Amino acid sequence: MPSALSNILALKDFAPLAQRRLPRPIHGYVAGAAEDNVSLRRNQDAMNAHGFVPRVLVDVSRRTQQQPLFGTTYASPFGIAPMGLAALSAYRGDIALAKAAREAGIPAILSGSSLTPLEDVAQAAPGTWFQAYLPGDEARILALLQRVRRAGYETLVVTVDIPVSANRENNVRNGFSTPLRPSLRLAWEGVSHPRWLLGTFAKTLWRHGMPHFENSFAERGAPILSSNVLRDFSHRDHLDWSFVERIRAFWPGPLVIKGILSVADAVKAKALGADGIVVSNHGGRQLDGAVAPMQVLARIVDGVGGMPVMVDGGFQRGSDVLKALALGARFVFVGRPFNHALAVAGERGVAHAIELLRAEIDRNMAMLGVTGCGQLDRDLLLPTPP
Repeated sequence: MPSALSNILALKDFAPLAQRRLPRPIHGYVAGAAEDNVSLRRNQDAMNAHGFVPRVLVDVSRRTQQQPLFGTTYASPFGIAPMGLAALSAYRGDIALAKAAREAGIPAILSGSSLTPLEDVAQAAPGTWFQAYLPGDEARILALLQRVRRAGYETLVVTVDIPVSANRENNVRNGFSTPLRPSLRLAWEGVSHPRWLLGTFAKTLWRHGMPHFENSFAERGAPILSSNVLRDFSHRDHLDWSFVERIRAFWPGPLVIKGILSVADAVKAKALGADGIVVSNHGGRQLDGAVAPMQVLARIVDGVGGMPVMVDGGFQRGSDVLKALALGARFVFVGRPFNHALAVAGERGVAHAIELLRAEIDRNMAMLGVTGCGQLDRDLLLPTPP
């Protein structure tokens, strides 16, 4: 194990190391959320709103955490959430995340706001899912989906909680902007973080040129320094459920709608033919003050019957994952901790993070007295006052 990982015993241990290794604007973009970070904190607090009621003297010697989803049995009930600009956290970060996930037998979702061509990721890690931020008109949406299909992606995740850009004041305070604007401050951040400057940014420039938003459209998007970036990510406020209907008619594989917090919206997604949903408040990065996914998870599961319900937002421990499964989630997706692991040690860091989370799940399943994910239910939980 690399020395940088030997003292990392939990996912939260990656965060301070990533903060030291990344320039402040990049770290701020990854770690921050919207406005006052109310929803970010709420996501984390919601994990402690339930306590475990374990069963004892159960033979758990043959336990497994394998979990089936969309015809594939994954080695664990968690995956890597889509994270934009991961290639600024580590060289070819999107590929590193996807390869680590594939090696571990779990799903990874490539973000539509990534800087690595989706074809390169699919070739390096077949089985990766693709997450789309819908362009503003139907022709561009269908053109993007045709490109995604040609690249071999089977599972499509459509994020629907971004009608307009969020008020991310932390980005301004940390010197991050879209597009990135060259400045003395930005230059100093690069020079003062030589490992990142040489190992990530300079290496990317040398081998691939200036990073572009590669996967927002069928064609290559704007470079990260271009003033066209904001234009490319606007004009979504007119999108409605009719676009989901058209996507369902076009997309042959599993279709997942991400960004659901309302039971009514979950029922609507199911009625329009979605194969699953992700209960999510975008990691607290969109509407500050939105409820935590864990607060509404059970009622959404009950509202949609047997449709697979997934969840993300604030998960850091195996116990967090097991609580979500007990509330009825089929799968949990984890974001920031894997990005921090990526920044610390690239693909090896992500692999280490996966194994830490997997070991916690295995240990806690034994102590809960369950031998499989299907045995987790609400009888194992009790609401716990703050």
